[in-house]
Amino acid sequence: MKKYEAFYIVPAAMTDDEVQKVADNFKSIVEKNGGSVESASKWEKRKLAYEINGHREGNYILMNFEAPPQVPAELNRLMRINDDVIRHQILLREDIA
Repeated sequence: MKKYEAFYIVPAAMTDDEVQKVADNFKSIVEKNGGSVESASKWEKRKLAYEINGHREGNYILMNFEAPPQVPAELNRLMRINDDVIRHQILLREDIA
């Protein structure tokens, strides 16, 4: 299993409960597919560098997880089709020992 980092932005208009629900959904997807989530943290609301689909602000969420190689592909697919996700990126972490 490898370590990954998923970073995604949800609309600023969402309440904290709605943001938490989206984060919990992606966390459960990782766990259902044999992975484990090390941490999932919501950053404060921030202004976007440029307007994306009419959004000027967003809530940033960072999730660190360990999973088999097929999990990031599935997570990427689900984030792409989810209307609550403005932008996302999943990276392979190369932790320095």
